[in-house]
Amino acid sequence: MKQLKHLTLALLLLVCSSTWAKDYVVTSPDGRLSVATADGAILRLSRDGQSLASVTARLWETKGIRSARQTVVQETINAPFYRQKCFSASAHQLELKLGNDLSLQIRVYNEGVAYRFVTSRKGDYVIDNEQADFAFPEETKAWLSYTTNAEKPFAMAFQNTYHETLLRDARPLPAFLPATVDLGSVKMTILESDLRAYPGMFLKADGDGMAALFAPYPKTMDYYKWRGMSYVKDVEPFIAKGSGPRAFPWRIMAITDDDTQMPVNNLVYALATPNQIGDTSWIKPGKVAWDWWNDWNLKGVDFEAGINTRTYLYYIDFAAKNHIPYVVLDEGWYDSSRGDIMNPIADIDLQRLIDHGSSKGVGIVLWTVFNVLDEHLREACEKYKTMGIRGFKIDFLDRNDQTAVEMAERLAKTCAQYQLFVDYHGFYAPTGMSRTYPNILNYEGVFGMEEARWAKKDTDMPKYDVTFPFIRMMAGSVDFTPGAMRNGTRQNWVECYQNPVSMGTRCHQAACYVVHDSPFTMLCDTPTNYEAEPDYTSFIAAIPDEWDETRVLQGALGQYIVTARRKGDTWYVGGQTDWNQRTIELPLTFLSEGTYATTMLIDGINANHNAEDYRIDREVRAPGDALTLHMASGGGFVVIFKKLSIVEHL
Repeated sequence: MKQLKHLTLALLLLVCSSTWAKDYVVTSPDGRLSVATADGAILRLSRDGQSLASVTARLWETKGIRSARQTVVQETINAPFYRQKCFSASAHQLELKLGNDLSLQIRVYNEGVAYRFVTSRKGDYVIDNEQADFAFPEETKAWLSYTTNAEKPFAMAFQNTYHETLLRDARPLPAFLPATVDLGSVKMTILESDLRAYPGMFLKADGDGMAALFAPYPKTMDYYKWRGMSYVKDVEPFIAKGSGPRAFPWRIMAITDDDTQMPVNNLVYALATPNQIGDTSWIKPGKVAWDWWNDWNLKGVDFEAGINTRTYLYYIDFAAKNHIPYVVLDEGWYDSSRGDIMNPIADIDLQRLIDHGSSKGVGIVLWTVFNVLDEHLREACEKYKTMGIRGFKIDFLDRNDQTAVEMAERLAKTCAQYQLFVDYHGFYAPTGMSRTYPNILNYEGVFGMEEARWAKKDTDMPKYDVTFPFIRMMAGSVDFTPGAMRNGTRQNWVECYQNPVSMGTRCHQAACYVVHDSPFTMLCDTPTNYEAEPDYTSFIAAIPDEWDETRVLQGALGQYIVTARRKGDTWYVGGQTDWNQRTIELPLTFLSEGTYATTMLIDGINANHNAEDYRIDREVRAPGDALTLHMASGGGFVVIFKKLSIVEHL
């Protein structure tokens, strides 16, 4: 048996000062952000000459800096299915050789700082723990999303609202990434990228700081009887295994001095391993008609709706009529209690559904549990690809220990070999894996629309809706599953599992299709509810799912957001507010020269009383104009600016 070497990763982030020896300094391309170190153990972050934080970094025992090398990193990154088609990323990098087979890489971008450890060790080894203790000034405010499982904090779906709190008053629970702190002149958001064969990071408040936690390496697994879902039964006294040279995940401290910079920070994507699957032309983003949220709740039909062939034929026909490219068969199409993914239930004629969808231009996507697919991976991919499905919605990973992260990569890689895309549900926040495997079209890891089925009246979803785009969306796309047709005000919202109601207005729901990074996004309500309002349905169904450019025009964390996205010459602007109604002035300076046919989906005059009230207005606008837009309580809007040709204008 090979002897395993035990390593300890140590990282202490401190806001303190001391007496320093000769410094190695690396600055951002614009010169505003810098990191200095005297011995490779303590890193001092500053911006415009003002101290932000200090970082004491230890991996295993080293004896100072053996050598240092600075380089310039300049990339033009192609980003299929991301918030923009491509973008540039520039940084200055300092690489420190620390001895004992260890290096520390520090990159400083204009948008933040990232660092990672790299080892050249040979053979097998075990990592006992990684310690990352963040200390901040007194009275530092944070936005933390805690685990929902106090007893087993590393076993949960990574779905919770944000607790806005002083760090010293935070709850004694681990919080999952991303996490944001307010340092006064700037906000710092802690994220990670290039998470591969390693556990994801949690943070736990500790006085005026935070300490990192990691799920231990699983020792034995067991199964829940329902769904055939695996879970960690016993754990090892270490967090990770390794073999040979490797780089550990990037630790990111994104720096923003305006909230509108947060949703469009690209560091997580930029720091991930580039595309490993090659050609992406076969991957087609798009909207999907969804069954589970609306509880298969068709009305006015002449058959019993449910998990059966006739119901899904109806969903397919609805999707085809509205140019929706996909229908998902969610839980129930196979016997999930037995984990029998290889055999549809008797009430589902899967080949008939696939063939009918194909004849209508609608692809079929199949739901499955992570480990169930993994246990039948090549067999299932080969069978269902041959039958004609387009991808999998993969659910209930509910952990991010090393073996879970390895499973997620294995599934994405194998599905890509069969030209199948995936939608990761019950999953941790993105860590750049969609750059590495672009067939991962979407991720959950968000307190999404499903929560409306069991939320309580004091749940503040509209506030969350204008919080997570600033924090969670920094990490990547969100499978929020919007599109509710039953909408409630703060006063009249009711919990209803079988016929659910969203919090906020109809226009608030529509704005999700613009505000969210979401290349594979659901229409969560039942087809018959959409068919009752064809103008509205055609409006949201026609909003693109791929974008050339994204900007956040206005917004404040936890209050409201206004996002503009461009597809060709057409701009789509979506706005959302919390429970406070507000009126905004929107200068149209983002438009290029020309004249634009403007279509506005806006809250109706009675939307504060009836959240389903909206209207659609049309007019012609130009870049020198400004719009006055009112959002009701929990409201929103979508405005489309379609550039007119000279002939159209005449």
